[in-house]
Amino acid sequence: MNKTILITGAAKRIGKEIALTYSDLGWNIIIHYNSSKDDAEKLANQINSKNPNTAKIIQANLDVDSEVTRLVDEAKGLFETIDILVNNASTFYPTPIEDISLEHWTNLVGSNLKGPLFLINGLRDKLKESNGSIINITDTNLSKGVANFSIYSAAKGGLESLTKGLARELAPEITVNAIAPGAMLEPPDVVWTDEQKEKVISNIPLKKMGSEKDIAQAVKFIAGAKYITGQIIKVDGGRSL
Repeated sequence: MNKTILITGAAKRIGKEIALTYSDLGWNIIIHYNSSKDDAEKLANQINSKNPNTAKIIQANLDVDSEVTRLVDEAKGLFETIDILVNNASTFYPTPIEDISLEHWTNLVGSNLKGPLFLINGLRDKLKESNGSIINITDTNLSKGVANFSIYSAAKGGLESLTKGLARELAPEITVNAIAPGAMLEPPDVVWTDEQKEKVISNIPLKKMGSEKDIAQAVKFIAGAKYITGQIIKVDGGRSL
């Protein structure tokens, strides 16, 4: 029986690379997406062309409570088990204090904190049955503070606190950890100049950008490490030092 991984925000970027990594291992892949339907379908077709009937897609807006509930119900019906949940989906944009609105709060907390929490709760029974693993994707910059991103930082900081609390609460059956990426890619719909890239790289001890593969390999390691729980693993080339 194949094992199953559910990845939120899996249609592109880091989520896509995690999906492809686990497809190479022969796993079933549940690809969650919000608005990137074409990318999700293309990824599922790519996976299914190699491993037939192992990839399924589910659309849901994690800001909307009823859609999180539907995502849980649909995911439970696709495959016999759910062995890994990766909370990768994220909304990211600046919110200078003078421009903050309740809509910003709803959007940023929804996808980065509230959605993951209720998704974990909804899938808790399936993960417990499989002695599964939960991996939350956070951000290596949280400890330093990031100007103009206060709501995003609060939500991701909350996700790290949730990681530690649930590691205690869901033990011993389920491990709960977080991976905090550093400089991997430009933000969505942003292209850095060579000068901007060099400025970022100059602050990284390893003197290079990371890649989606670095995060996917970290997920693979931490999900398989059954004596690690409640940890925040920084994959940032040493930038947080």
